Amino acid sequence: MVYVINYDGQPLMPCSQAIARLLLKQGKAKCIKRTPFTIKLLYQTTNYTQGITLGVDTGSGKIGSSAVTENGNILYLSEIEVRNDITDKMTQRSKYRRNRRNRKTRYRKARWLNRKNSIKNDRFSPTMISKINSHLKEIKFVQSILPITKIILETATFDPHALKNPKVLSSKWLYQKGINYGFANTRAYVLNRDSYTCQYCKGKTKDRKLEVHHIIFRRNGGSDEAKNLITLCKTCHDNLHDGNISLKGGKAKGQLKHATQMNSIRQQLLKIVDCEETFGFITKEHRQILNLPKEHYMDAVAIASQGNNINFKTNQVLFKKCVSDGDYQQTKGVRSEQKIPTNKIMGFRKYDKVKYLDREYFIKGRMSSGFAILMDINGTKIDFNNAPKGMKTPKLNNMKRIGSRKTWIIQAETIQNIC
Repeated sequence: MVYVINYDGQPLMPCSQAIARLLLKQGKAKCIKRTPFTIKLLYQTTNYTQGITLGVDTGSGKIGSSAVTENGNILYLSEIEVRNDITDKMTQRSKYRRNRRNRKTRYRKARWLNRKNSIKNDRFSPTMISKINSHLKEIKFVQSILPITKIILETATFDPHALKNPKVLSSKWLYQKGINYGFANTRAYVLNRDSYTCQYCKGKTKDRKLEVHHIIFRRNGGSDEAKNLITLCKTCHDNLHDGNISLKGGKAKGQLKHATQMNSIRQQLLKIVDCEETFGFITKEHRQILNLPKEHYMDAVAIASQGNNINFKTNQVLFKKCVSDGDYQQTKGVRSEQKIPTNKIMGFRKYDKVKYLDREYFIKGRMSSGFAILMDINGTKIDFNNAPKGMKTPKLNNMKRIGSRKTWIIQAETIQNIC
């Protein structure tokens, strides 16, 4: 399937590969996009289109989208991995900045509350802005290649307190009375829960001094919740830290940030996008009726089709990954003594899409000596040990650049047994 843009830049219904090949051969169209393959007509034509519904499975980690016609023909499938590394990168940048200030500008007054973004009202964090823009960019992208007439978003509201303690759903009073209600703190609750008895020796050591211990250590990501705490006598506690005994179970620190983010993303998308809203339980029911596997792009198919019969006109799924706009680090080393080239090396940049040994890859890293490290869309380094002699280490002059670096990288994959 080939997507078609008319002479005025408006999307038309897609055509078959044979028709697209004929139009290109006759000079009546030109290729404007390789992935997905899209052509633009070089002559005026009618603008007849069908009604197409775009279904979007919103998410804080991955987004699924699909375009379905009124007749149930599926014309587009994609899955986008959004960025979750912005906070870590900003923290690292802050660390470098503070270290540099201490080394070079100790005399200069510290400034951090004079930025407009840090003091303005209704401000979103950089992570939230990135995730909202990722949803909007995907919607705009599909609208640029297909005549979308209707948009359906699957959204959800999350209750972090109920996710942490599902029992609150059975009684509204549990919102005011948590598991620590009636106790001074979590330690007092755990001691009472364990009947003031060592849970390892059951009192056999006769040691009356009790301590509350983290089953999974906090340095290893253990939670401070009661499920990760246990009552031990001092003797068993000392033996545990000496490595003489061990415990099983525990609970790692939970992450509710994605649920919190989705509450805000949902509100912003419904304000910005002219769309209908649906919910996860409806999508699940429709997906089971259609007998589709649990994938984000298949959820999007269930959203767009609304449970009606479907017919896959494409078996190609576009996997996209959002990446940073550029590499801004200029130097490396404790004293910034070694410069890092951030511009092109032999015409190539990081995340450029290249063709090497008749296959498509992305550049993960470049060397000024002319060599490169290649990866797939998941960031996995490609091993070329089985390549022909002289090709085991990829060289930039042996590659052909087929796509320049953008704010997301795209790779099309064929899914078997769906058409």
